[in-house]
Parts: sequence; structure tokens; C-alpha cells
Amino acid sequence: MTTARRNVDGGPQAGRAPALTRGSERRAELASFLRSRRERISPEDVGMPPGARRRTPGLRREEVAQLAGVGVTWYTWLEQGRPINVSAQVLGAVARTLRLDAAERDHLYRLAEVAQPPAAVAERAMLPEDLRVILDTLEPLPAAMVNHRSDVLAWNGTYAALFPDLVRLPAAERNSLWYMFATPAGRELLVNLDEQAGRAVAVFRYRYTQHLGDPEWREFVDRLCAASPLFATMWATHNVAPPAPCDKRFRFPEVGEVATRTTNLEVAELPGVRLVVYTPIDESSRERIARLVVRARLVAVPGDGPAGDPRLALAAG
Repeated sequence: MTTARRNVDGGPQAGRAPALTRGSERRAELASFLRSRRERISPEDVGMPPGARRRTPGLRREEVAQLAGVGVTWYTWLEQGRPINVSAQVLGAVARTLRLDAAERDHLYRLAEVAQPPAAVAERAMLPEDLRVILDTLEPLPAAMVNHRSDVLAWNGTYAALFPDLVRLPAAERNSLWYMFATPAGRELLVNLDEQAGRAVAVFRYRYTQHLGDPEWREFVDRLCAASPLFATMWATHNVAPPAPCDKRFRFPEVGEVATRTTNLEVAELPGVRLVVYTPIDESSRERIARLVVRARLVAVPGDGPAGDPRLALAAG
């Protein structure tokens, strides 16, 4: 009698649902989210006949699978929150079929714990007006918008004055890490390259692990290793470090050495994009930056934006 009462009334496991692990909770949220997005789309929305009367609103699972080009069983398991393998490409097809907007797409990739491919970020290619204003307001501090892979997406006039060779590059090649390691101009510009190289590669690996399996990231690393023995050596150490402010010293033939403190600020509005600001450490560096800006105004720096204004372009590569 006592044992029965303990099991029914007071046992530690009686009447309690098993605790959700982080993984199971995430998959449950993913399942609910996919179901809610599927149910808001009617067959007519995607050019399909309505067919027989439906017990629930929206598309059926098999219809989503057909439109996305995936297996019915695979999609069913995904929506049921089962622990299955999911690739970025297939998840992108599901996102397009369910007509997810940018925020919903980000949410889907995070729930699935899949790195969003750069092409998905490029769909939000226009820099919002408020971020353009911030870039311009930061003058005379050099500032740029940079993505996880260190592609330089947008910048202000002072940044262009300091790094004209970098901003002149085509969008697909405009990458600060590539410029630092693989170009003579970039290597010669950074005075404390020996000090900063290892840290830069360790931080890049920290971000790289969030994009494992992405062929564009793998291809970029392979190209950079081939182009720069220094990068290849640093990459082989497998050192990793979180992003943090750092001091960089640049030497410009026109004005001399400029010492800056580099700060990275994540942009919540554009996941994977950060605002990088270079603050001069001393007054002489501030004055030399001002001289570079004056000089740059005499020599126009071409860009990808309208009317030749490079600040208006956000070309994620």
C-alpha cells in the first residue's frame, strides 16, 4: 500500500514529464515553427489546385516536400523534430517554399543549427538607411560593415581614404583578411603584422566553425592557404580566439605611422554582419588620418554604389 501510494502520489517521477534537453527543446520549436509556416500557405498561393476538402489549413507535408524537391519522409521527420541531418542547401529550398522572410529564414537556420550560406545573406543586400547614416556619422573615424568571412560590404569616406586599394577591389575579392595576407600592399601597410597575424587567423577560425560544411568558406580557406604561406602556417596551428578589440599600426608613405584601436560591434539587424571602427590612439594618428582624408578628396576613389559613391553598396560575397 505504501509503495503504491508513493508511486501514485509522491514518487519523484510520478506525474512529471521528462525534462527536455536543449536539443529536444530546439527540435520541438523547429517542428512548431515549420508547421505554423506551412499552415499559412494555401495551395492557391503556390499555383496548386485546392483539391478535396482539407482537415487543416495550408499545405500538406507532401506538398511542401514536392515543391521543395525533397523526400516526403525526410520533410515529415524534419517537421516532427526528429534528429536528422540537414544541409544548408536543402533547408534553403524549404525556406523558399514556405516563403520565409529574412528574419524567419534566420530563425529557421538557427533552430536547425545550420550555418546560413552567404548567398542567403546577400538576399538582404541593401544597407538600411539608418546604418548608412551611422557610417557617415562616425566620420572622421574610419568605419566599415564587414561580414563573418571578413568581406568588406560598405564603408565611409575615411575608411576609403585609409584603404583605397582594398575598396577598389571587385565585391567578390573585397576581403580584409585576403588583403592582409595575400596582397603586398596589405602586408606592407600593417606595421605589426607579426603580432596581429596569429590573432586574426584564430578569430577567423572561431567564426569558421559556425560555417562548417559551407563550400564557399572551405574554398576561401583553400585559396588563402595557397596564396599566403603565413596564413597557411597560422591556420595549421588550429588556434582559436573570440573577437576582441585590438591595436593595429599602419604605415602610410604619405603621412607616416597611424596607430588605431579596432572595435567590432555586431549588427543585430543583419545577422553575421558587424560594424568595424578604427579609433586613433593618439593625437598624431588622428591628425595623420585627417591628412589622408584631405588627400583622398583630391583623388576620387571609385566604388560600386550609385554615382560612384562606394558607401552606398552592400555587396556580400
